[in-house]
Amino acid sequence: MANQGSNKITKYRRPLNLNIGMIIFAVIFVYIVICVFMYFTSRHIIWYEVTAGTLSTNNIYKAVALRDETVVLATDAGYANYFAREGSKVAVGDLVYAVDETGKLSDYIAADSVGENTLSDADLNDLKTEIVSFAHSFDSASFSSVYDFKYDMEGMVLKLSNYNIVENIDSIQEAGLAGLVKQCTSPLAGVVVYSMDGYEELKLEDMTSERMDPKNYEKTQFLGNALIGLGSPVYKVSTNEDWSVVIQVDKEREQELLEAEYVKVRFLKNQETSWGQVETYTNEAGEIFAKLTFTNSMITFCNDRFVDIELILEDEAGLKIPNSSIVEKEFFIVPKDYVTKGGNSSNYGVMRETYEEGVATTEFVETTIYNETEEEYYLDDSTLRIGDYLVKPDSAEKYACSKRGSLIGVYNINKGYADFKQINILYSNDEYSIVQSNTAYGLNVYDYIVLDASTVSEDELIYER
Repeated sequence: MANQGSNKITKYRRPLNLNIGMIIFAVIFVYIVICVFMYFTSRHIIWYEVTAGTLSTNNIYKAVALRDETVVLATDAGYANYFAREGSKVAVGDLVYAVDETGKLSDYIAADSVGENTLSDADLNDLKTEIVSFAHSFDSASFSSVYDFKYDMEGMVLKLSNYNIVENIDSIQEAGLAGLVKQCTSPLAGVVVYSMDGYEELKLEDMTSERMDPKNYEKTQFLGNALIGLGSPVYKVSTNEDWSVVIQVDKEREQELLEAEYVKVRFLKNQETSWGQVETYTNEAGEIFAKLTFTNSMITFCNDRFVDIELILEDEAGLKIPNSSIVEKEFFIVPKDYVTKGGNSSNYGVMRETYEEGVATTEFVETTIYNETEEEYYLDDSTLRIGDYLVKPDSAEKYACSKRGSLIGVYNINKGYADFKQINILYSNDEYSIVQSNTAYGLNVYDYIVLDASTVSEDELIYER
C-alpha cells in the first residue's frame, strides 16, 4: 500500500515559451483585425479624376419620311412586268412596265431569250445595302418584317434582271408577242417606287403616335409578273427632290429645335449628313411632332418609310464630371473694396471690427475667394458670421455681413482635404455634366474630386483616395 502511494505520477506543466517571432505575429494579427474593423465601419470616400470630353446624348429617332408621291393606276389588265429600275429617275413618256395579257412574256424572259443579264457593281451594292440594313434593324418581336424583306429582295432582283429587256424590246415584238404586250410609260417625271403604304398623302398635321409606330405599318409590294386589274395601283412616282422626316419629341426638345431653326441630321443607313429646316406641330392629343425638311438625298430613301436618324446638336466640350459630385454651397457676398491682403502672408481677407474692453479695433480675417462678379466676391462663410462689420481699408466705411448667395461646385481633394471649387455647367444628362474649363476659381483637367459629394463636408481631411 505504501508503495502504491509513492508511485503516484504528477503531470508536469510545460511553461509558455514566448519568442520574438510569436510576439511579432501577434502584433501583426491584432493590426490586421483592427484594420479590417476600421475598413468596414469607416466611411469610404471615392475619388474621380476630371477629364476633358463631351457628352453623348441619345439623339437617335425613328422618323417617318414624307414625300410628294403620286400613285399611278393601271390602264390595262394583265400580268405586269417592270422594266424601270426602282429608285431610278424617269421622264414623262419613259417605259416603266409592260402589261402581258397572256403571261407569255414571263416565259419568254425565263427562256433567256433576251440573253444574259449581269448585275453591275451598283446593283450589287444596292442589294448589299438592303441586306445589311435589314440585319441591323431586325427585331424578333416583329418577325413579319422578314416577309417584307423577302418580297423586297424578290422584287428588286426581278426588276434588275428585267432591266436589259428594254434594250431588246424589238426582239420581244418579233417573238410573236406584238399586240399582246402593251408598253406603259410614265405620266410623270420623278423617281419610280414599286410599293405603296397609305402614307403617300400624309402631312405633318396628320401625324399621331400610332402612325409613328412601325408595328402598325403595312406596305404593299408590287411584284413582277403579278396579275393586275384595270385601275389598280401599279407603282408610284416621287415627284419632288424636297422631302421631310417627322419625329415625335417632348416640349423641351421642341423648343431646342425651334431655336436652332436648322438642324444637322445623320442618316444611320449610310452615315451621310444633311441640314433640315425645323417645323413643329402639336395635335389634339397633345403629342408634339417635329418635321425636318431637306432639299437633297430623297432618292436614297425613296423606298424607306421609316428612317433612323441622329440629331447632331451643338456639342458642348469642357470638363466631364459625374452629377453625383455636384453640390450647392452658400457664401457671403462682399463688395470688392472690403477685401484686401494682409496678415503674415499674401492671402486675401477682410478687416473685421471687434471690441476689446469696449474699445473698437480691427482684426485681419483670412478668407477664401470662391467666385467674383464685377463688383463683389463670394467669400467663405466659415470664418464670418451674419452681423459682422467689415471695415473698408484706409477708410472709416463699414459693411455689415448679411448678403448671401449660393454656388454650384464640387469638392476638390488635390491637397488632401475637401476644397470647394465653383463650376459653370454647360450641358448635362442623367449621369454626367460638362463644365466650363479654364475658369479662375474652377477645376482643371486631371484634378481629383469627390465622386459622391454627400459623403464629405467642407475642409474635411481625406485619408484615402
